[in-house]
Amino acid sequence: MAFSFLKQKFMKKIFIYCFIFFVAVSCKNSGDGKLENHWPNAGITYEIFIQSFYDTNSDGIGDINGVTKKLDHVKELGANAIWFMPIMPSPSYHKYDVTDYKAIHPDYGTLEDFKKLMKEAHKRDIKIVIDLIINHTSSEHPWFLESKKGRDNPYRDYYVWAQKDTISAYLNKKTITLDSDNIRQWHNPGSGEDFYYGFFIGGMPDLNFDNPKVRKEIYDIGRFWLEEMGVDGFRLDAAKHVFPDDRPVDNHEFWIEFRSEMEKIKPDVYLVGEVYDMKEVVAPYLPGLPALFNFDFHYTLIDAFKESNGSLLVEKQKEILDYYLGITPDFIDATFSSNHDQPRLLNSLNENPRKLKQAIAILMTMPGAPYLYYGEEIGMLGRKPDENIREPFLWDIQANDKGRTTWMEPVYSIDEMVTPLAIQKSMSTSYFNHYKEIIAVRNTNRGLALGNLELYSEDLPKPIMAYFRNHKDQNLFVVHNLSDQGFTIALPEGYENLIYSFGMSKADDGSISMPPYSSIVLEK
Repeated sequence: MAFSFLKQKFMKKIFIYCFIFFVAVSCKNSGDGKLENHWPNAGITYEIFIQSFYDTNSDGIGDINGVTKKLDHVKELGANAIWFMPIMPSPSYHKYDVTDYKAIHPDYGTLEDFKKLMKEAHKRDIKIVIDLIINHTSSEHPWFLESKKGRDNPYRDYYVWAQKDTISAYLNKKTITLDSDNIRQWHNPGSGEDFYYGFFIGGMPDLNFDNPKVRKEIYDIGRFWLEEMGVDGFRLDAAKHVFPDDRPVDNHEFWIEFRSEMEKIKPDVYLVGEVYDMKEVVAPYLPGLPALFNFDFHYTLIDAFKESNGSLLVEKQKEILDYYLGITPDFIDATFSSNHDQPRLLNSLNENPRKLKQAIAILMTMPGAPYLYYGEEIGMLGRKPDENIREPFLWDIQANDKGRTTWMEPVYSIDEMVTPLAIQKSMSTSYFNHYKEIIAVRNTNRGLALGNLELYSEDLPKPIMAYFRNHKDQNLFVVHNLSDQGFTIALPEGYENLIYSFGMSKADDGSISMPPYSSIVLEK
């Protein structure tokens, strides 16, 4: 009896191993079967807010050594690079108001810690991009402390100053933009009749880029991080606001100059800009900032689910890509499904698990260089205010989670509402394993990473999103059903090889069966 039981157990193991082997072989036969790193043009970047990521010294705040310890998580997920939100000294928790451009915030560690991180990241073929905030400094930066001492101070012209009587008409003018609802931009330092300009808030005075000394300082800061610290590139915050909005040409020309200066230091430097606006405003920045965040992608993706409208996103994306190609063929479309300024993706999708899984399938099967926000891969939750979009990562159940940060009391991403990573790893249907799977599909199929985007011209039910991704000798057909109803659509001739299926979608007899919230990728 015991022998029979052992034999059954042995045969069960053999079956499991054979099944795993079969799946591996099936995956290997998809495309060329080799994992490839397409960064920066089409690779995947993982955004990290260090404050909330992993704490190694038990002070409740995430640190650089914590990121080093968790680099294998980024690698396992399939990302090719990390973008760090600000890491420099600052009086605020978010650190978008810098007081020292050539240092690490002491809560995060030291420059030596960062050098170790760079070494370990590059050892794993992971690139590092840091936030560079040059539109403004902190009002506590030494430059500004000097600047406000008087009109004759050598640092006065590092910032934008004006006498009260010359700007009186603007003092209470309410300016609303896509990235700011600030009531006023001119601020009094507390003494005298002069006011300084700060587009976002008074604690963030704008630098004066008409001053060549300021530009020289900025280029020297870039040199420090590229040469001495070895970073691979910069994410340029508030790139549209280096000069005021009524001087867009000056903005465009500055970024061309900035790119030129950085490429003198590091020819393959990666620059991605935040220009939060419509495509006609964004596109002229491409000669200076070859990668730009595609905010339209984020919002249109969410709208497509809200309206169950499959054509909405694919047509918008095609329109944007064609428009950018009219400016330059050398651009990187930095797509994203969520980031540190928007509500968590799962909240935006009504906390529907199938929608979240399908959203990442759409992101990974569309053209672009996708960005993933930390915690998205475990279904973290969060709504405004911003702190609650940046809550601590859940590595394990709270009792076992020695690295979970405690700098804030989370409201949304708590054990009762979000399953920690350690648990999700053992769940075949978890968000984490779903993310890993679809990222691996993208990284083993050049058509998905590098292919062009062609619309499927046949009449389709409103919720169906369908498009072709073609690259050299690989031709792919991608379909997503963005509704809670099932549909059957005609299958284009010749697309018979299944690359990926989500939600029990299947293709046979010249048609594709698409259950609610399902996706499929087929190869010709």
